[in-house]
Amino acid sequence: MRAFMFRLTPVCLAVSSAFGNLSVAVAEEERALTLSPVVVTATRQAQNSFDLPVAIDVVEQKNIRDGQLQMQLSESLIRVPGITAQNRNNQAQDPQISTRGFGSRSAFGVRGVRVYVDGIPLTMPDGQGQPGVVDLSTIKSIEVMRGPFSSLYGNSSGGVIQMLTQDAPASPQVGGSVMFGSYGTKRQILEASGQLEGVEYMLNISNFETDGYRANNSGQKQQATAKFKFNISDDTKLTALVNWFDQEAQDPLGLSRAAAFSTPKAAGVGAIASNTRVYRSHTQVGFNLQHAFNENNSISFIPYVGTRENEQYLALPPAAPVNANGRASEISRDFWGADLRWDNKGLVFSKPYNITLGLTYGKMNDNRMDTNADNGVKRNNNVANNANFGLNRREENISRNFDQYIQGKLSVTDSFDIHAGARHTKVNLKIKDNFLTGNSANGNNSGSVEYQKTTPVIGAVWKATESINLYANFGKGFETPTFVESAFATSAANSTPNLGLKPSESNNYEVGIKAYLTNTTRANMTLYHVSTDDEIIVQDNIAGRASYTNANKTKRRGAEFSIQSEFENSVTLYGAYTLLDAKFDSDFTNNLGTTILSGNTIPGTYRTQLYGEIAWRHQPLGFFSALEGRYNSKIYVDDVNSDSAPSYTIFNLRAGFEQSVKNWRFKEYLRIENMFDKDYIGSVRINDGNLRFFEPATDRNYLLGLSASYTF
Repeated sequence: MRAFMFRLTPVCLAVSSAFGNLSVAVAEEERALTLSPVVVTATRQAQNSFDLPVAIDVVEQKNIRDGQLQMQLSESLIRVPGITAQNRNNQAQDPQISTRGFGSRSAFGVRGVRVYVDGIPLTMPDGQGQPGVVDLSTIKSIEVMRGPFSSLYGNSSGGVIQMLTQDAPASPQVGGSVMFGSYGTKRQILEASGQLEGVEYMLNISNFETDGYRANNSGQKQQATAKFKFNISDDTKLTALVNWFDQEAQDPLGLSRAAAFSTPKAAGVGAIASNTRVYRSHTQVGFNLQHAFNENNSISFIPYVGTRENEQYLALPPAAPVNANGRASEISRDFWGADLRWDNKGLVFSKPYNITLGLTYGKMNDNRMDTNADNGVKRNNNVANNANFGLNRREENISRNFDQYIQGKLSVTDSFDIHAGARHTKVNLKIKDNFLTGNSANGNNSGSVEYQKTTPVIGAVWKATESINLYANFGKGFETPTFVESAFATSAANSTPNLGLKPSESNNYEVGIKAYLTNTTRANMTLYHVSTDDEIIVQDNIAGRASYTNANKTKRRGAEFSIQSEFENSVTLYGAYTLLDAKFDSDFTNNLGTTILSGNTIPGTYRTQLYGEIAWRHQPLGFFSALEGRYNSKIYVDDVNSDSAPSYTIFNLRAGFEQSVKNWRFKEYLRIENMFDKDYIGSVRINDGNLRFFEPATDRNYLLGLSASYTF
């Protein structure tokens, strides 16, 4: 972290001395606020974020843990400008995460935003991310990067989210936490960390249960994380990270507008009859081998491997086969990959530089089945390969990517740096159709498609003064369809795959300013413009079967602003403002005959988001507290902008105490969410064909937490 202090001038010293307040003045002026955290995501090398031509923010551990359930990324990311992170209050679905409107279309998982933990990708080769793999109670910080430089991470247009796990303490520690909350919510965490004979370790297991706010909304999840760091030598380090979870959760589905505001706790039509739910299990192992040849050259090798099982029960649309009221969609996944990177730094013509060269490979193999179900029970697949009685789909989906990238920085002068890079991305999607017997109406739907693109980016930062940096950058964006988006040409039964879906390509422009306004206040502001061709959008979404198409042109213009300040008596203020004007930029008619007009707002995007927080700590009592305020403008639910969820403002309160008694450390905390019991829509389902767009947010609710740790 960078600490910044304003210098005392001789005049200030003389005046202070004359009034006898020199020691007070010196103490005040030397009181430094820790500013501009060091980040690794932007350049893949640790660097002060203040000196980068990149919009990047860091969520610190206290904002991840204090008064939080630590189950959804949306809990922490709501404070980051440019990010929309909606908690769907639905454990069967991942949170809706988008940046500058990219990823807002997502019906399942995370699109348009790449997700990492300790440099290990949680985004598959086709671009679909699974952030739920990581237990947030193990995370020390979250880096969130937006804008053009995100393209250096691959087939993603919007941004990069990287979670960094906590390091082992010098002395061994053990600890535990218990949490109790509204709607039968319970969570338990056990953790141990330390160092033993040169090996740093961190172990964490947790359990989560909830009855849910709505009907058919219960869920449970068990997670385990293990991290080991082997200090092989002064120059060679090996880190191993293991993530595992097992989950079962019900899906309450979406509601119509009338139902969402009259009976928000109700389940959607078909949820009870079809017993809509999901079973998931996931295991992933990753390694990070780092070796420094000398002070100027180092390499890192990051291989990973994992498996994922997903069995999701969906309600069928009205045109479903006779006597079937549901479907079971199953995915059995194997995946693996690696990133090999060389870092070099030194001087060229007496100017400091650093450069990174890398290769990335990934492969994902999904065995997919779709079976009719009665009241949430799968039909016998062996009765007949007929859409009315058994299987609807059985295929193998294989995705590969092979990318090469280069990135570097040159300090032209002491106050002017140039950053540049490029990435060549190649993604292959292949379908092997194994549903070829019986009365299959589809025939052989096997096929493959390949996407390739080189995406350059360049930026510059001018250090105008010690306290003000100005920057500008430009880059190309490239986003390929995922297998979910390529699965169906339409949402109708017996639809063929959508391998004709094109990747979206964009031009990204960005300018910004980073400033220390005082020795205890920092502010960041970014302006951007993005124009996109062939943006991938939701065409139709009926009962869990979504189809996608390409829009002609879209554009995004916006501003992001954040400010943080510390005052006397341990009072801090933080504010974040996001303005996003995301529009269709040309008329087009989709395959269903629906015409979307130029000027329509891209659904799932908020024009305005505000987050504010005032926090106070009283160290003598170990007391901490914060009042949070959040405003979101209205949000459209479909491309034709026929309906919208209204704007809302909510307030949350968190408070607690910390005590240290010899080797023990205790913490007790309370969180009250939606203090004034506001009725509002937490998220929307884009282009839902049954007009059940709305997912109501929770009413006033609470969370009580207790934790204890012991240091040996």
